[in-house]
Amino acid sequence: MPIATAKPAQSLLNPTDHALVLIDHQSQMAFATHSIDATLLRNNAGLVAHAAAEFKVPTLLTTVAEKSFSGPMFDEIKAAFPGQAAIDRTSMNTWEDVNVIQEVNRIGKGRIVFAGLWTSVCIVGPVLSAIDQGFEAYVVADASGDVSVEAHERAMQRMIQAGARPITSVQYLLELQRDWARTETYEQTTGIAKKLGGAYGLGITYAQTMFGGHEG
Repeated sequence: MPIATAKPAQSLLNPTDHALVLIDHQSQMAFATHSIDATLLRNNAGLVAHAAAEFKVPTLLTTVAEKSFSGPMFDEIKAAFPGQAAIDRTSMNTWEDVNVIQEVNRIGKGRIVFAGLWTSVCIVGPVLSAIDQGFEAYVVADASGDVSVEAHERAMQRMIQAGARPITSVQYLLELQRDWARTETYEQTTGIAKKLGGAYGLGITYAQTMFGGHEG
């Protein structure tokens, strides 16, 4: 019989064990995204970006044909990383861009969290490529989207079958916090949730405003 110990699973994320790669969250890509509402997509992508910034997760931003076709990255993401330039590419598969790979190697993390548009092209490509080269890959499903629900879901299944781990935006934030006794990041975590965490954030606002509620 196994013996339980009070420690987390190795597969759980923490702020120092991974890098975040945000791919092609751009206006032209969003226009044709129908697997998720555009407002929710922008909100979720912003939540993931702000969570990474607050927990100092090394983050790579990348776009495709920003000036000539796809437009700028979402403001919700840029606001989390003021002054950080995105690496612009011509390749649909981020992993085939030399500048991106140089940055991945510079960061030096064997575990990578991905999110972006579209799931079946610009996320499948780098996720499968990273796994093939020995990296662990996580995909933020609700900060990614595709031209249809079918396209998004089949892409998620394909990556999961290859070994990728699916997560959600709020899950990402709370997995980085993990313990409400970590008071040094409590205000940042609940602040992000209140601003970008949907109904969960409303609940925190209500509890804190009405009766001084405090998690932990």
